[in-house]
Amino acid sequence: MKVSLFITCLADVFYPGVGQDVVEILERVGCDVDFPQNQTCCGQPAYNSGYHKETKDVAKHMIRTFEHSAYVIIPSGSCGAMIHEYVHLFENDSEWKAKAESLASKTYEFTQFLVDVLEIEDVGAFFDKKVTYHTSCHMTRLLGVKDAPMKLLSNVRGLKFTSLPNKETCCGFGGTFSVKMVPISEQMVNEKIDHIEETEAEVLIGADCGCLMNIGGRIERQNKSIKVMHIAQVLNSKQ
Repeated sequence: MKVSLFITCLADVFYPGVGQDVVEILERVGCDVDFPQNQTCCGQPAYNSGYHKETKDVAKHMIRTFEHSAYVIIPSGSCGAMIHEYVHLFENDSEWKAKAESLASKTYEFTQFLVDVLEIEDVGAFFDKKVTYHTSCHMTRLLGVKDAPMKLLSNVRGLKFTSLPNKETCCGFGGTFSVKMVPISEQMVNEKIDHIEETEAEVLIGADCGCLMNIGGRIERQNKSIKVMHIAQVLNSKQ
């Protein structure tokens, strides 16, 4: 099966290892992965800030970039949700709406693709740590991806999982929200970390680099020993 990787800005700039883990897992389960060189930001920061005209230019570029891809795989529920949002962005443009619908129909968050399309729930990972999992807002509420990460983690050998209290609450990132509303965002992420500590987890796992960067950065500033990892890093682990 041929698939295209959309790496996302945060993974490309801050977490390139996540992209490598995604590719290695996909190739191990039989996928032929390509990487369209023209890909850029999905346009979410501009879109969420109200710059819809500018976002349309970005969206059109991304639609053209992945036009010939059979599947588009994204290690981020947030960016995945934005690709699906293109359909609403072009609501009044029948030509580009149809193209946006075509892209959305073949775009999947990484764990969603493994479980729902490939029907794979066990990738042979081993991770001997006590962990908990942060459910990101866009991935669960907009994409509706809730079970796939849990199914994959349940088959990781050695992993000891504890559910995160108040897991439905936002970590305070929200893209530009964390920049525009710093005091509120800080209180939200502090509360998230308090709940993580309740689980006594050694590792916090997530599927969105934005959330992980926000939570991980705060954990580091508080000099706590909790490690933060993307789910692809855990699923590609053989320790």
